[in-house]
Amino acid sequence: MNISVIVPVLNEEKNIAATLEALLPLAPYEIIIVDGGSSDGTRELAARFQVKVVSSERGRARQMNCGAGAASGDVLLFLHADTRLPTSALHDISAALSDARFLGGRFDVELDGEHWVLPLVGRMISYRSRISKVGTGDQGIFVRRAVFERMHGFEDIPLMEDIAFCRTLKRMGEVACLRSRVVTSARRWEVDGVWRTIVRMWTLKLLYFAGVSPARLKQFYADTR
Repeated sequence: MNISVIVPVLNEEKNIAATLEALLPLAPYEIIIVDGGSSDGTRELAARFQVKVVSSERGRARQMNCGAGAASGDVLLFLHADTRLPTSALHDISAALSDARFLGGRFDVELDGEHWVLPLVGRMISYRSRISKVGTGDQGIFVRRAVFERMHGFEDIPLMEDIAFCRTLKRMGEVACLRSRVVTSARRWEVDGVWRTIVRMWTLKLLYFAGVSPARLKQFYADTR
């Protein structure tokens, strides 16, 4: 399978080089960096690597849809700029999607911070999404290109686009919950406080499921760089 990796970025000069240095040895079919108007050196740093760099309107959903439009792979893998794939990632995706029942999926997740509760948080996120079949962007969401096109991509909302996408995906068919783990930055947890972040994230999800608009929820979700 030809797997296109799509990385939406905005002011990620602290992370993008390390992300690409870890990603390139996995040899995906292509890597597409989608810049949402960075004001730092993100775009210039990314351009030093053998990747495609494209520009998009700001907004993670818009950027990921733009990257998908520029991609030519059979499978689309959406990766956050502060997330590292396991070395087995592409093989694991191909193995899962060799079963035609699966339309897409996500990885388990590990947070890279030092606070003692973060390993437990990672396991809880993985367990919750395994039960619900709904992943988050931090978990490396992947999907067959044809399915993505039938879904018309990510909904153009300022928050919860990953949740909305996965909820639609699981209504369409089977979702693969891979046990191999991505490692994602715990910077939000460390900057905003671990317990405060846990409460905020769960509250935002519950309010979203209760029908509160993503635009309103976005007011309480600061971008942490």
